[in-house]
Amino acid sequence: MFKSRRTGLVRRLWRSRAGGDGGVSCCGLSEPPAGSSELRSAASGVLKRLKEQALCALLEAVESRGAAPGGCVLITRMGPPPHLLLCRLFRWPELQHPGQLKALSGCQGAGGPDSNNVCCNPYHYSRLCGPESPPPPYSRLSPKFEQKPLDTSLSVDTSKQGHWCSVAYWEHRTRVGRLYAVCQPSVSIFYDLPQGSGFCLGQLSLENRSEAAARTRGKIGLGIVLSKEADGVWAYNRSEHPIFVNSPTLDAPTCRSLVVRKVMPGYSLKVFDYKKSCVLQHLPPPPEYADGPYDPHSVRISFAKGWGPCYSRQMITSCPCWLEVLLGR
Repeated sequence: MFKSRRTGLVRRLWRSRAGGDGGVSCCGLSEPPAGSSELRSAASGVLKRLKEQALCALLEAVESRGAAPGGCVLITRMGPPPHLLLCRLFRWPELQHPGQLKALSGCQGAGGPDSNNVCCNPYHYSRLCGPESPPPPYSRLSPKFEQKPLDTSLSVDTSKQGHWCSVAYWEHRTRVGRLYAVCQPSVSIFYDLPQGSGFCLGQLSLENRSEAAARTRGKIGLGIVLSKEADGVWAYNRSEHPIFVNSPTLDAPTCRSLVVRKVMPGYSLKVFDYKKSCVLQHLPPPPEYADGPYDPHSVRISFAKGWGPCYSRQMITSCPCWLEVLLGR
């Protein structure tokens, strides 16, 4: 029996749905995702409206699980938000509202609610990790233990060099490799992605690497995306494991105590807030930094392992693999 290419693409998409088991219905197409009949019907309607080229782009993103996010998949707004439907279908079945999503930097089809078209590529979106949404602040740093591991020579004013940030990769207390300068609005930081571009941590060698660092490096995977946006710097967790973030702007400026936030896979967090940073410039350093260097324009990100009072790792220098993001001023 003749089967069109379009039918084959749709069938493969249904099989790639979140929680899909690849079952086939009596009509020869895989069953839609479990859930309400309204969701199944609406998601089917979105796929039927996509042209074959758009289905190919969508399939590339879905089957690679975001390793090849592909281009925008544009569709005219009609009925329920199509990007919400496909994000529920292929990534997060429990999503309830488009306000829980954030378009990633570089997506050209995530216009405002008044736009006629919207991108429905689910890997052009992340879940929004806001100040009052999960995951909450994970732990507070203990001033008794926390120390800045960098010497002052690394805290450079990156704006003078024409890039908005520099990234240093650390394993415990040892910096591995050189500073990576970022000039583009966003940068991918990953372990090994042959067709990708950005900061590849898998290429950095180190003699006598610890077993803990070797194990953690294997969990970095697709890593993170750092993006400079109008309101600040955002981090998107593309890996399959949580990341942990510390920044002077993650708490209220008057609090003057640092926090560590746990960011689950698929979530984005604004890791540095420009407005809060302006306030910090006029305040004295926190008391825990009275005897050492303090850079209010830096962000620290640990892969897979957290630190602070809730852990045996009290300092970030005890974490196997972590990043120091030095921002321009």
